[in-house]
Amino acid sequence: MDPRPAPGTRLLFEWRKWDGSPHWVQDTVYLGSDGWGDWFGQQVGWRSARPGAEFVCRQPNVTLIPASGDWAFTHNAAPHPVAVYIDLAWDVRWHDDGVPRGIDMDLDVVRRTDGRGTWIDDRDEWDDHRVRYGYPLDIVEHLDATAFDLERRVRAREAPFSDAITGPWLERLAALATPGASAVRP
Repeated sequence: MDPRPAPGTRLLFEWRKWDGSPHWVQDTVYLGSDGWGDWFGQQVGWRSARPGAEFVCRQPNVTLIPASGDWAFTHNAAPHPVAVYIDLAWDVRWHDDGVPRGIDMDLDVVRRTDGRGTWIDDRDEWDDHRVRYGYPLDIVEHLDATAFDLERRVRAREAPFSDAITGPWLERLAALATPGASAVRP
């Protein structure tokens, strides 16, 4: 049975760390899927929260989860200064309870619009956590290679890291815009 809800369904997207500790919980709406994977959106005012931090969405954004489950690509609408934010991940997928969740693996690929460019972020956290949590070597090697490949693809603005791909999903998100309270649990 497919755990995906109907497009337009509001839900919580849950992240954990490798040791199972809670990480981000994001208030999202399921937008649907295409050949790239599953797409989610956040409206202005919706929340992302983790122990010790909370953010309120300033511009709408869409997030792609590919079938590989080893990264999550978020595209923030202008004028947000971070156009691209990719979380390297492990086992990001729909679970049998209908909740999308994954393990945040520290590394990120970022593209800013303020002249800072594109880079792989949080290498210090990656180096610390892969020792502290004992990340398996094959996963470390895979995600290192994936991060470098994603950085190259983002710099080249290859699909799906382009406005041509994300634009229609942002339009779908805008069409679903409805007022309402955040679904993020306190």
